[in-house]
Amino acid sequence: MSWDTVLKKRARYREVLDGFDPEKVARYDKRKVRELLRDAGIIRNRLKIDATIGNARAFLEVQKEFGRFDTYIWRFVGGQPKQNAWKPTNASRKDPESDVLSKDLQKRGFRFVGSTICYALMQATGMVNDHLVSCFRYPELSK
Repeated sequence: MSWDTVLKKRARYREVLDGFDPEKVARYDKRKVRELLRDAGIIRNRLKIDATIGNARAFLEVQKEFGRFDTYIWRFVGGQPKQNAWKPTNASRKDPESDVLSKDLQKRGFRFVGSTICYALMQATGMVNDHLVSCFRYPELSK
């Protein structure tokens, strides 16, 4: 599945998943799953739909344990953004921290959370600075 495919469907996902509200998604039942499986605007894969509901439940458990989900995930980089110094020839799609995060999420009941997806989360949330050293933003974010 390409990121482009998923991102093009994001608006519809936001609609059918109640604005990505984990408390609402965690309460979805079989009727809602059948409804989602009929929606041509999303990726209609039962395993991924079931995982979305299960992940919402696991997310709420992590929030309950740590107070906030970001408190939990930032522990994997020691609370500070990890500064990489990539050149076009050595950029990464995962690292030891994303491996550990992935395994921990799986132990907590999350599904479809491999190391590559965890690394993408880490990039998107600023947990790692993966701008190439030649990028104009690199110096600004490496402070």
